Amino acid sequence: MTQRMKIIWLDAPEAHDYPAAGSYLSLIYDPRTTKALVTKLKRAAIVEYKSKDIFRASGLPLLPLSNAHVKQDEKKIVARRALSPLLLVRDPANGRVVIADGYHRLCAVYAFDEDVVVPCKIV
Repeated sequence: MTQRMKIIWLDAPEAHDYPAAGSYLSLIYDPRTTKALVTKLKRAAIVEYKSKDIFRASGLPLLPLSNAHVKQDEKKIVARRALSPLLLVRDPANGRVVIADGYHRLCAVYAFDEDVVVPCKIV
């Protein structure tokens, strides 16, 4: 889908996004570091980046709309339901940004507009 559509965002990440981020981050970092990163994410301010820039910084591939989770987020966008901001972690050792939570949302919004501004928290 390539049509441009206004993406609606929540003012803050949903409560369940932080445990999801912690679960993912625990695969990359030790428990102490993971806990510290999630605590910092909870306290971080919302900032904005273009979706294409987040993808470039993460080095991750774009998932297709046929992916079940991306499809769910696409349906939310079409239904004009608000999406949760992304949770990002800078990983300077690897020169990447880790998408701790929101990868599927990012893929869905990118399908509508690669220049869309995405609210996120980054530490």
